[in-house]
Amino acid sequence: MKDCTIYKVTDLVGKKWTLCILHELYKGDMCNKRFNELKGQLCDITPKILSMRLKEMEMEGLIEKKVDSTSFPVKCEYALTDSGKELVEVIQILKNWGHKWKVDNEGCKNTLCIRCKN
Repeated sequence: MKDCTIYKVTDLVGKKWTLCILHELYKGDMCNKRFNELKGQLCDITPKILSMRLKEMEMEGLIEKKVDSTSFPVKCEYALTDSGKELVEVIQILKNWGHKWKVDNEGCKNTLCIRCKN
């Protein structure tokens, strides 16, 4: 089973917070988000876990870290790669499944995630 694609993909995206972080990077008008912006949107995540997940997703090519060392303090921003954007499409399919079978949330159902304020 260790060669099974589903097992390998689940190992990548099945870690707690991974899909939520990707979703937060997708939401809103800004393409890039800083660590503290993400931390503020993911209220229960610890800084250690957020840092770990961001590093893992960067290593896997789902996000990219942009460093601006021309200012002080140095600014680091995170953005979805093409691979990450495509994975967000899968998250949207999960959202639609949830609305069909498990979750009664008309406000969410009728809102595009990119425009979500929650």
